[in-house]
Amino acid sequence: MSTTNTETMTQLAARAADRYGDRPALRSKRGEDWADTSFTEVAERVERLALGLIDLGIEPGDRVAVLADTRPDWTIACLAIWNAGAVLVTIYPSSSAEECEWIAGDSQATAVICGSAAQLAKIEQVRGALGTLAHVIVMDQADAPPATISLRELTDRARDDQRAELRRRAEAVTATDACMFIYTSGTTGPPKGCVLTHSGFAAVSAATRQLGLVRGDDVVYLFLPLAHVFAQIVAIATFELGGTIAYYGGDVRKIIAELSEVRPTALPSVPRIFEKLHAAAMGMLAGATDAERGLLDLAINVGVEVHQRRQRGEPVDAQMQATYDAADARLFAGVRQLFGGQVRHAISGAAPIAPEVLRFFYACGVPVLEGYGMTETTGVGTVNTADAMRFGTVGRAIPGASVRIADDGEIEVGGDVTFRGYWRNPEAMRDIFTSDGRVRTGDLGELDADGYLKITGRKKDIIITAGGKNLAPANLENDLKQCRFISQAIMYGDRRPYPVALITLDEEEIGPWATQRGLPADPGKLAADDQVRDMVQAELDRANARYAQVEQIKKFAILGRDLSVESGELTPSLKVKRMVVYERHAELFDSMYG
Repeated sequence: MSTTNTETMTQLAARAADRYGDRPALRSKRGEDWADTSFTEVAERVERLALGLIDLGIEPGDRVAVLADTRPDWTIACLAIWNAGAVLVTIYPSSSAEECEWIAGDSQATAVICGSAAQLAKIEQVRGALGTLAHVIVMDQADAPPATISLRELTDRARDDQRAELRRRAEAVTATDACMFIYTSGTTGPPKGCVLTHSGFAAVSAATRQLGLVRGDDVVYLFLPLAHVFAQIVAIATFELGGTIAYYGGDVRKIIAELSEVRPTALPSVPRIFEKLHAAAMGMLAGATDAERGLLDLAINVGVEVHQRRQRGEPVDAQMQATYDAADARLFAGVRQLFGGQVRHAISGAAPIAPEVLRFFYACGVPVLEGYGMTETTGVGTVNTADAMRFGTVGRAIPGASVRIADDGEIEVGGDVTFRGYWRNPEAMRDIFTSDGRVRTGDLGELDADGYLKITGRKKDIIITAGGKNLAPANLENDLKQCRFISQAIMYGDRRPYPVALITLDEEEIGPWATQRGLPADPGKLAADDQVRDMVQAELDRANARYAQVEQIKKFAILGRDLSVESGELTPSLKVKRMVVYERHAELFDSMYG
């Protein structure tokens, strides 16, 4: 295979095949076993599918949407769409039929690729309203009813006499052309289509390589939705560098079990998963004595110091090593096994994570590298790295990006990573860019003398109490979520005399706790139980103690169920839709001011 267009993603599959050949590119579970697909095999499948898209009538610049769970066919479809000179449009698998209609309609997609019969049903429900939609494609033959075509059938339509056209299309695409439309999660209003460019993804991939976030010998376990920019940049960088992408089996309840099977070396994730792993680790101390629990903070401090010294190439004295070895045998080694035992680092994005959780995992030998970005900056702007990490920050600007703080404290990001703009939304375009082309993030932050960025809040999330005090809710909320029994904590109190919070319980953790105490495991009943309220109050007292009196949460209510993507209260990347929660539970919030 000969490749020439190195500035774009159009020939990514062929470039990787040239470099890595029979090395494993994609790994997936088939039954109880894991099977590999080589870079050469991926490139062949991508080329045949791209030729099939051309035969189907897909033209250069056409938008082709993918609506599917994370799986190898998703990546192959993505690479084939680019290879054919088209533009990828991502749709979250959790999206409703109405959301699918909005994204496919607004992007003017000419084709949609569906990952299952359930996803196909959503498109069929709204197909009549999609005037530009000419083709519906399904990934599996069994899910292909009349008026649709499967990926296999599409691949069979590949014509060798179209190879010259395929190459012409791939080479005609420029670095500044649109590569992907990703629609923002829509915490307020309808989602906006972010137009991301080939050059943006190339910049992030190059930075990933330069910073060592992904290496050619990595096995990267991927369960994040490929409709999200975070999963896309990880997949592209891993593929570009010759690493292996191991796709989860499709059941989020088995993620931790699959980590021990895959034994990844790199794990991209969102804070909620790390919080659950942290809760599981704390559960390992369930039988510990009070004296042992009292030594935990000491062990974490020693663990952090030991790993930092090793990173700097400095010696560790015998007494410190002995303390570390004891903690390692009692806890740290077991925590590493939760990640599969081989992870050199994990990467966290999409939402803030408590520094205490990061310190704990670092002490255990699993550094979680927290980064910061948004869809409009191709998913990243800053990141901590193994040799440049500062707890409580989201790292320094990556190569290809620059960060500054505006006079009002807002973070502004510029450089090659910035997006081209919002699709067909001139009003939003006027608000997002500064006069010199930087992206206004809507987040508030501070830069220290060494360039490390600390997020201090979100402009739209700032709570101003009746007394005029400005509160950033994320910090106290994250402190509360360190409790293994608390799933979500949402602070409220704008224009109110004091802040309050809505609490949800982690059903997987609270059930066994309740059973041991003779209580029903039903979260709906536990929400009103005095023992549960006392437990939450104790956690709230612990968290409040770290803040000034005016910032402390004075009252709380426990919701009888958890928030979810399906209920519309979480985004697909598991961020709380704060305004939705405020509006939906207005009476409950009001009751805390009675």
